[in-house]
Amino acid sequence: MRVYDIILKKRNGEQLSREEIRRLILGYARDEIPDYQMAAWAMAVYFQGMSFQEVAWLTEAMVESGETVDLSSIAGIKVDKHSTGGVGDTTTLVLAPLVAAAGVPVAKMSGRGLGHTGGTLDKLESFPGFQVSLSKEKFVETVNKYKLAVIGQTARLAPADGKLYALRDVTATVDSIPLIASSIMSKKIAAGADALVLDVKVGNGAFMKDIGSAQLLAETMVDIGERMGRRTVAVLSAMDRPLGRAVGNALEVKEAIAVLRGGGPEDLRRLCLELGSRMLVLAGKSADLAAAWKLLEGLLASGQALEKLRQMVAAQGGDASLVDAPEKLPRARFRREVAAVAEGWVRRVDTAGIGNAALILGAGRAKKGDTIDLSVGLEVLAKPGDKVDRGQPLAIVHGNNEELVSQACAAVLQCYEIGAPGESPLPLVCGTAGRL
Repeated sequence: MRVYDIILKKRNGEQLSREEIRRLILGYARDEIPDYQMAAWAMAVYFQGMSFQEVAWLTEAMVESGETVDLSSIAGIKVDKHSTGGVGDTTTLVLAPLVAAAGVPVAKMSGRGLGHTGGTLDKLESFPGFQVSLSKEKFVETVNKYKLAVIGQTARLAPADGKLYALRDVTATVDSIPLIASSIMSKKIAAGADALVLDVKVGNGAFMKDIGSAQLLAETMVDIGERMGRRTVAVLSAMDRPLGRAVGNALEVKEAIAVLRGGGPEDLRRLCLELGSRMLVLAGKSADLAAAWKLLEGLLASGQALEKLRQMVAAQGGDASLVDAPEKLPRARFRREVAAVAEGWVRRVDTAGIGNAALILGAGRAKKGDTIDLSVGLEVLAKPGDKVDRGQPLAIVHGNNEELVSQACAAVLQCYEIGAPGESPLPLVCGTAGRL
């Protein structure tokens, strides 16, 4: 089985067999296939696409390239959630303790963030002492005791994906839906969950800019999960504006605590209830979405979801007292408002630009190894469809370097288009995929 023939077959738009895909992926992972051949194959996929069956076989081979996590010693149906990423995407910080409070085990493995802000792990490290590295035994023990733990994802999960992604990143083949879907799903399946809820972002702050592309990605990932024995559903959610108000690590933790206390931004609260309701149904905890939603609202109102966050932070070595005193979380030295220069309606917000402003401040990583400043970021006060007056604050910038704060303020101002009323923003939930 020559690699040349596999590349030629895909270049010509033919479907590859399971063994051909397996030969390609495992051979590449073992350094038996050079980068130039793998790059040619990735470009062929970019132009010719792959069938759902091919994408499932591709995902299967990526999983086979490394270790898998056995969560069978954790009682109950383990349901994981994955977001395709956006700006101010704080959902896991609310969702994990909320679902755990309902009695559903959340054994979550997360990565470090590259881009606008840190990932979930970075955000949780806003609690001094929080440990993202636990032994397998401690991880299982913590989830069995508290129904919740969030730890770092090992590089030994789907290593073929990491190697292929690095190649795609420098060969203009990142934005291929079959390759995106298999990249995401290989790591989630290797992480051992029984069922998956996917939050597929759509809009100018997301990888998928339009609903059609986001729907296809969602359906592709759902199909992979179902073919590989995982009940999987997806929600398409709006990212044509930041979710919630906070963009930045400690700021997002504070916002998550506000939601768990029963307040916080309504859009963040609602999306967490949408995703959490599906997690409860997949776990067999609720018969339908309406019952699940009601149960989760009760856990927010009673304080049980907030208590679950306290338990997790304490169990993983963090200072849980900050859950009740979020004002003591890392704070930036400078706080500056960005004011509207005209009266009118917010017609559009460049959401990716908002994220880049946070990156200027040091809230994220431009490359692996960059140090994150957990205290910096933005509060977004005005969103598409809002009426604003001249001089009204559009956002608040939090930073530790005055020059960078000035740069970020200028960048934020450029993100706003203000004028006559424009098109309506996307609905918070733009679509779904999969069956409950």
